[in-house]
Amino acid sequence: MFDAMDVGIISFIAAALAMEWSLTPQQTGFFTAINSVGMAFGAAIAGYMADKFGRKSVLLWTLLIFSVASGLSAAATSFAMLCVLRFIAGFGLGGELPVASTLVSESVPAAERGRAVVLLESFWAAGWIASALISYFIIPDYGWQTAFIIGAVPAFYALYLRKSIQDPVRFKEQARKSKGQGPSFGERFKSVWASSHRRSTMMLWILWFTVVFSYYGMFLWLPSVMVLKGFSLVKSFEYVLIMTLAQLPGYFTAAYFIEKFGRKFVLVLYLLLTAVSAAWFGNATSEGMLIAAGVCLSFFNLGAWGGMYAYTPELYPTRVRSTGVGLAASFGRIGGIIAPYLVGMLVAREIAIGSIFWMFFVTILVGALAVFLLGTETRGKELAD
Repeated sequence: MFDAMDVGIISFIAAALAMEWSLTPQQTGFFTAINSVGMAFGAAIAGYMADKFGRKSVLLWTLLIFSVASGLSAAATSFAMLCVLRFIAGFGLGGELPVASTLVSESVPAAERGRAVVLLESFWAAGWIASALISYFIIPDYGWQTAFIIGAVPAFYALYLRKSIQDPVRFKEQARKSKGQGPSFGERFKSVWASSHRRSTMMLWILWFTVVFSYYGMFLWLPSVMVLKGFSLVKSFEYVLIMTLAQLPGYFTAAYFIEKFGRKFVLVLYLLLTAVSAAWFGNATSEGMLIAAGVCLSFFNLGAWGGMYAYTPELYPTRVRSTGVGLAASFGRIGGIIAPYLVGMLVAREIAIGSIFWMFFVTILVGALAVFLLGTETRGKELAD
């Protein structure tokens, strides 16, 4: 929830900063992309560290890093300073997400595992809704700095987590067997690409790239796209809040279907419907169509995210699970770096919003195809040790 709140606030702050600091579309794109640069580094490094030192300690450190950096962002006096702090916050954010899903995946019985991880990820929607509420009620009256200060709250939550969570039993047993002398990062990387995992890794990297590329390209620009379509800043925040509420039922339906019909079914279906929604949103001509398409986009895209987080840890053994998840997430973040900046460049060149969203339509179809052709079903199977 706190992760999403931080990322979500960025999309609204970008729209406010563009007006206050007279940012060009390219600068707005760079500002939203720099967060993902940090997330790419954070996911890869924290994934490896969590396999080496434990899920709990890495979870706490990444939580603290992004909370403190977010709070300090409020004091930024220049665009460059703000970008540096957003990189650091992104590092913590990117590291925390795959470690959290790995920890929960390893702590829950096989019959409930997929549902538990999707429900964990559903709190992303709660955080995005919180960011929309903060942006709607606070940014117009109290400024974007206040939104960043609120983003520092999770630092206090780390104190609670320190006492309330433990490393999963299967990880402790794995660590005991290796006596703390686990493989190096290079060895773990090779293991993730070994013949036994190559097909899954290829599929996951394509899936993560296409989902993250489309999500960050579309959702970080939603408030700005609404402004480009002629709505006021406050009205844009209002509509995006309505669209964001649709994320929750998207997650909940995915959580139900994932244990009933399987991981591949949920991912392929929800990705196909995300692609259709993207094309619809980009080419919507009326206010009602725009909101309806935005609601469908949120519903299906976030349902697919939940399925992806549940599916990824299930394809690797315990000794490299967090590394595998972290590397897939890290590769995906490259998509999150490219997309917002690319949209900024396309907007600056006055490319139609409809054409930009057709690009996302094609990208998402590639992800769905990768899962359909290369994915293996893991529903009900025990995690490999």
